[in-house]
Amino acid sequence: MITVEEHNINGGLGSLVAELLAENALGITLIRLGIGDGEYAAAGAREPTRALHGIDADGIVAAAARLR
Repeated sequence: MITVEEHNINGGLGSLVAELLAENALGITLIRLGIGDGEYAAAGAREPTRALHGIDADGIVAAAARLR
């Protein structure tokens, strides 16, 4: 499972999903994509900024490949 956020990954949707997966012992691999802990979001046009943080289409495809 992959969650994608246009902000910090901690405290967002990915954190909620991780908590639910852990509490229910589902054994599902989770990759959380977004702005990492201690990082700041870059300012600028949407697509280049998404690419910089690995949350563009290529970044999501690369994360999906890691799930195999």
